[in-house]
Amino acid sequence: MTAHEIDYTIYGEEMQYVEIELDPQEGVVAEAGSFMMMDDGIKMETIFGDGSKKDEGLMGKIFGAGKRLLTGESLFMTAFYNTIGGKKKVSFASPYPGKIIAVDLTKFGNKFICQKDAFLCAAKGVSIGIEFSKKLGRGLFGGEGFIMQKLEGDGMAFVHAGGTTSVKELAVGEKLKVDTGCIIGFDNSVNYDIEFVGGIKNTLFGGEGMFFATLTGPGTVYIQSLPFSRLAKRVWASAPRGGGKDKGEGSILGSLGDLIDGDNR
Repeated sequence: MTAHEIDYTIYGEEMQYVEIELDPQEGVVAEAGSFMMMDDGIKMETIFGDGSKKDEGLMGKIFGAGKRLLTGESLFMTAFYNTIGGKKKVSFASPYPGKIIAVDLTKFGNKFICQKDAFLCAAKGVSIGIEFSKKLGRGLFGGEGFIMQKLEGDGMAFVHAGGTTSVKELAVGEKLKVDTGCIIGFDNSVNYDIEFVGGIKNTLFGGEGMFFATLTGPGTVYIQSLPFSRLAKRVWASAPRGGGKDKGEGSILGSLGDLIDGDNR
């Protein structure tokens, strides 16, 4: 194996964290801001990119880190190493309610494609790169643009999903239609495309957007019930406006509701 072979345990139900056990000289890389806690004796180091290639040189590291900017991530990642004898543990927390999914890349042909903000952490040696869409329609209407993340290697990686997770095993030629934001990730054998919803009423008044993502097997697909973008929109829509005053929580009554409850001042 080129990636470090790590052991792990996932704790919690709706606000999970993953605890990774490191043998001496083993390491793990994580997105900045996901760290939760670690044992004494673990060394933390900020690195360019994912640090998966030892001999790529300075320019290679800068180029690898620069690609991460295209996915909206930081130039830097954080690496954690067990630098002393004995087993040590380091933990990483999910950023919002949902589930942490352990992805054994050897079971996905050493490549897993996921939403650009899904990655949480991985064994040292796993490459965290970008996956460009090969079709213009995906890039313009796919919800995630031309770019998704790809995790490559032969180690363990961990991704985060919002809400409840559904795992679908697609047979050859079997097609699944999914809201574009609800995709967590899929293996390299799955074909990903965009399909027009169809119908004027569906398009203008359906409230589900103009396009579905279509995922065609064979392969494994992970779906999330609550994308963070959807959660953020609901929170923003319910947030008070105008000096903290709640305007009917998005109700069509709006100011009429204030008149009824006597709060129109």
